[in-house]
Amino acid sequence: MNTATFVLAIVAVAFIFDFINGFHDSANSIATVVSTRVLSPSVAVVWAAAFNFIGLFLFGTAVAKTFGKGLIRVDVVDPQVILAALIGAIVWNLITWYYGIPSSSSHALTGGYAGAAIAKAGASALIPGAGWVKLLSFIILSPLIGFLFGGALMVAVGWGFRRAHPRSIDKWFRAFQLASAAAFSLSHGTNDSQKTMGIIVGLLFSAQAVFANHPWQFLHITTLDTIPFWVEAWAYGAIALGTLFGGWRIVRTMGQRITRLKPYGGFCAETGGAAAIFIASHFGIPVSTTHTITGAISGVGAAQRMSSVRWGVAGQIVWAWVLTIPLSAAIAAVSYLIVRGVMP
Repeated sequence: MNTATFVLAIVAVAFIFDFINGFHDSANSIATVVSTRVLSPSVAVVWAAAFNFIGLFLFGTAVAKTFGKGLIRVDVVDPQVILAALIGAIVWNLITWYYGIPSSSSHALTGGYAGAAIAKAGASALIPGAGWVKLLSFIILSPLIGFLFGGALMVAVGWGFRRAHPRSIDKWFRAFQLASAAAFSLSHGTNDSQKTMGIIVGLLFSAQAVFANHPWQFLHITTLDTIPFWVEAWAYGAIALGTLFGGWRIVRTMGQRITRLKPYGGFCAETGGAAAIFIASHFGIPVSTTHTITGAISGVGAAQRMSSVRWGVAGQIVWAWVLTIPLSAAIAAVSYLIVRGVMP
């Protein structure tokens, strides 16, 4: 049932996932700047959404290409696999959003993609090599890098401003945190929107025969090496729009339950997290913005004193990370079997 209408419906589902990604991960972008009371929640989501979208004009598509052709064999990908992958990711995102658990939308999509492909063709559907090595290694490395960058900046700020009056520090870093929140939102939009781009281009490439003579020739994609601008624009737009409608549930966990933050701590966490994600994006590594900012916030807390971090809350978050890929994969695998049965 690979008709143009069916494929376009899946493209729409992919953009809905991107919207849910922004909705689910909006807490990553605004938690620190809201929790330090530099911005109100309503202003913060507009600020974050704007910089989510601005990434469209500043960065490349290395992450999208890794996701589109570096993880799953091209001959395995078809519309049913993509639809099941998206269902797995969306269902898991909604479950974790409902319970206020800051899990990774990126890893939900990764797990969903892998689970659907394995359900179709077995483990041989996965491409062994650099794509999976980079992605899986950064499940561990991204929070550690965020932790180290956030902690190091906190130490540097503490040393550099050790003679300044606390009220002056608070005033300065309220202004600085606007820039750091913008940088983190920019990095979030850049890395996360590209995963959906890779999924959509993979879908349209697998269905290129459907659009060979279609009047909308922009849908006829014959290579995985180029991401069309319209895909980039819609992906960035969807994630930015989702950020605008993001909920408060995860903000509390990220911004206050891990450790208490002041403006200078929020600046260090956001700047450290953004730097780590920008580096990963440059090298085409799909990372979890959730993992990275959580690590950075924990690093900021630990730099003050280890007891200031609520390690029990951090442990609950780690369990959510551990479960995300296998559970979203399982949901996607079941979804593939259902989709394949209903739409052979």
